[in-house]
Amino acid sequence: MTNTFHSHWRDVPEGTWHWPNFSPAEIACRGTGKLLINEPALDKLQALRDRLGKPLIVRSAYRSPEHNRAVGGATRSKHLDGAAFDIAMANHDPVVFEAAAREVGFLGLGFYPRSGFIHVDLGPARQWGERFPVRATAFTEETPPAREVLAHSRTMRGGGAAGAATLGAAGVEVAQSVLAETQSAILPLVPYLDTLRWVFIAVALGGIAVTIYARLDDWRRGRR
Repeated sequence: MTNTFHSHWRDVPEGTWHWPNFSPAEIACRGTGKLLINEPALDKLQALRDRLGKPLIVRSAYRSPEHNRAVGGATRSKHLDGAAFDIAMANHDPVVFEAAAREVGFLGLGFYPRSGFIHVDLGPARQWGERFPVRATAFTEETPPAREVLAHSRTMRGGGAAGAATLGAAGVEVAQSVLAETQSAILPLVPYLDTLRWVFIAVALGGIAVTIYARLDDWRRGRR
């Protein structure tokens, strides 16, 4: 077993870290910053990450003896050897994770559903704790959510109507002012222009209402 100890993870020489999806800080002791690099364990951790194809959130990896005592860890914990990892299940299906962990060579598994993580280590084959409840909906591939085509979006249509109507109302007001001041010959049209301006305002308010309704409806249907 190839182990390398550093008094702090910042002391790891540049170019000697070989696990692209993890950093020395993630693997170091949370309480002291000390780091024991267990290469076989980290190779399996990277293999697990590659197999699952999504990030592993490492809650705990190497623990220094003093930190292990402080957190109440077992006196012979594999964390002391840098050969154990506690991985959060926030972004994983525990069933899929367990199968993948066994396939890459992690034989020790501890289940902590209340704390939301699974412990994996290179110790002898064993397991403890209650398994996570089966999720009603398993995790699927992480794909961007579907979006409405802008040309067909109710929000865009409502917003467009509100904008056009607002501009129309402003234009009518300007026209009304110009006609009232410079075109005395057609002053009888001014009252009708005032009515038209209020029509445009009503359309603008309707467009705003449609926009608000469409956004609320999209949120309710899961669109963002």
